[in-house]
Amino acid sequence: MRLDAIWRYPVKSMVGVCVERARITPTGLDGDRRWAVRDEVRGGIRGAKRFGALMRATAIDTDDGRTIILLPDGSEIAAADPAVHERLSELVGSRVTLQALPGPEDLDHFRRGEPGSDDLLTELRSVFGREEDEPLPDLSIFPPEIIEFESPPGTHHDAFPLMLMTTTALRSLEAALPESVIDVRRFRPSLLIDTGEATDHPSGHPEFSWVGRHLRIGEAELRIGVPCPRCVMVTREISAAIPADRAILRHIVRDLDQNVGVYATVVTPGAIEEGDPVTLLD
Repeated sequence: MRLDAIWRYPVKSMVGVCVERARITPTGLDGDRRWAVRDEVRGGIRGAKRFGALMRATAIDTDDGRTIILLPDGSEIAAADPAVHERLSELVGSRVTLQALPGPEDLDHFRRGEPGSDDLLTELRSVFGREEDEPLPDLSIFPPEIIEFESPPGTHHDAFPLMLMTTTALRSLEAALPESVIDVRRFRPSLLIDTGEATDHPSGHPEFSWVGRHLRIGEAELRIGVPCPRCVMVTREISAAIPADRAILRHIVRDLDQNVGVYATVVTPGAIEEGDPVTLLD
């Protein structure tokens, strides 16, 4: 196996970009999710689960360290530009601000805002995109701090530092959903691993068999934790060529036990580079 692509997302829930090399830190890819949108109506950091239009924007980092946001109308604006709050509010249809990632001691930044519904089940079905007859994920797999906080303090990740997918998984989704546009940008992996023609899992998603094992990429060692339960974000429109599509989530819930990809935590930080060998250690 080898590392096919490294995806970095400078702004939480926006489309990211591939980079040739990166450094894995204890909290994930260096430079990942350095910015996030705050809901100034209900409070709290929000992603595309709440503001789906965020996935129609792309964030890139420039060589001089700036983050530039490419908007769906073809315009662009710097993340540090004071006008960015108004532009993003127009994009999502609600009053929001763009905020830089603070340190873990700023608990108010990470604390959850008001839910969209007073009924917990209704709120969870909205976030995870579940229909009435579909199960919700097992929430006990997530870190306990995300009950109170939108993400583990000190990060803008939903739950874990990294999410891995394989090229085999993408091909399996294409085969299962021939009328859907299967694009890696829907699934937002941190690392895409080329598994060749691997079919060593009955679902066609070989990474599921890695759960509980350790994996080496470049200088870094990761521990594969749990499969990644999918939410409404995989159904969102990214562009006219990648339209909204709820059939994708129906397949994931019905046929893949709600999961695509696997979460990972960092055992040993280090540098990684596109093309690096990927080795299962145990």
